[in-house]
Amino acid sequence: MDRKGHVLRVAVGDAKELPIPERPWAEHRLSGYYLLHTHTGAGGLSRPDLSVLFLNRLDAIAVLEVEDGRPRRAQLAHLVPPSSEEEDWRVLPERPYEAWLDFDLGGLVAALEEEFGRQARLLALEDGAGERVVLVGVDRGEGPRAEAALRELAELAQSAGGVVVHAELVYRPHPDPRTLVGRGKLEELVSVAYHQNAGTLIFGLELTPAQAREIERLTQMKVLDRTQLILDIFAQHARTPEAKAQVELAQLKYLLPRLVGRGQAMSRLGGGIGTRGPGETKLEVDRRRLQKRIQDLSRELERIARRRREARKQRRRRGVPVVAVVGYTNAGKTTLARALAKKGEAGEDKLFATLRPLVRRGFLPGVGEVLYADTVGFIREMPEDLITAFRATLEELSDADLLLHVLDVSEEGFDERKRAVEALLAELGIERPVVLALNKIDRADPYDLELARERYGGVPVSAEQGEGLAELKAAIGEALVASGIRPVAWA
Repeated sequence: MDRKGHVLRVAVGDAKELPIPERPWAEHRLSGYYLLHTHTGAGGLSRPDLSVLFLNRLDAIAVLEVEDGRPRRAQLAHLVPPSSEEEDWRVLPERPYEAWLDFDLGGLVAALEEEFGRQARLLALEDGAGERVVLVGVDRGEGPRAEAALRELAELAQSAGGVVVHAELVYRPHPDPRTLVGRGKLEELVSVAYHQNAGTLIFGLELTPAQAREIERLTQMKVLDRTQLILDIFAQHARTPEAKAQVELAQLKYLLPRLVGRGQAMSRLGGGIGTRGPGETKLEVDRRRLQKRIQDLSRELERIARRRREARKQRRRRGVPVVAVVGYTNAGKTTLARALAKKGEAGEDKLFATLRPLVRRGFLPGVGEVLYADTVGFIREMPEDLITAFRATLEELSDADLLLHVLDVSEEGFDERKRAVEALLAELGIERPVVLALNKIDRADPYDLELARERYGGVPVSAEQGEGLAELKAAIGEALVASGIRPVAWA
């Protein structure tokens, strides 16, 4: 029934298969629906009943005992505010059904909605306008790597504007094919999200379309995976027509197989993490139009790629060496390139702040004029659709004379990030001389810095403080000369 007492649906089923209408997304903290049902035997509300109440955010659930076709006794339960010391619900005592006829359930629900709203406003004042999210990492036996991946997921969520209220690593050597982490764990996560006033679950692994639909159906929450989160960050930072086209193409390629049957997260326009960007308004159109849009974007990016190839040919004719600045996202590439060239915009302390190649002009003693090409940051297990969409950007690496690999040695697990960058370069088939810059030494632990120098060599620098830049320029110049670059006069 709805809040006005209208019967919306009469169904015969069990607790698992009972068809409950989808609640209006974000219209209320509660669903706006009551569920009244009978049991085939005696007894009050069961644990599955209470799970149905909680997972579907029902206004209330009641069970009615029937004998000889006549109603006898009834019991009712409703949710309680997240701040309550009780469990997620309150079960009222069983009594004759006539005693419930004068019960002011509407007044109770209105008071609950008011209290939910008050608590949500208090949390919003504490956190600002950020979307409150719960993170779910999956450890398939990787141990420390899974822990590092969960920390990185938290960085991604914060870069997307989310407020991480809970992060949990779930050990699942064999992920559940339907729900990834199992139904029981999902119920626990929903309870955590409920008490933290979070409306979004973000998973550290890529979900299949079927998994995303099932998790969304069971939790009644917005469900995202790591790939969607990365796409959202790219969408926020896409400012040029080229970057917007690249992000939209990646979004559409990812979402196309997931449109059919998706629930609330894919049907809403705007509204937080995972729904932003140039491609968001395309989510409601049919497959044929989406495929046509993908073809148009691919042609546009191919035109951009041709223009870039022509620009690179002109640079090559001038004989100006190109140093491509590569590295893990947020390693300080833009800040270092700016410091080496002494011009351009400052970098940002955000993941994927640079989406288009920024070419800066610099000068090296013994070499002369040089161009520094700042590129998009890498990340472990970079989504294939992103690599494809950013092909024109990554092609800058193929024509570079030298790669300047920027490694953030202040970050825990920097060796893993170094391997991730090298693996992606190998996947792209890029083989160029490399100079390694051990960046952010002003923030790094001395032991970690010494360990990195012993393992990899490299030049210690602080792009922000300007430390080690002279030594790095000398190393870049020597590497260019060793690769056969002839000095070019400063124009």
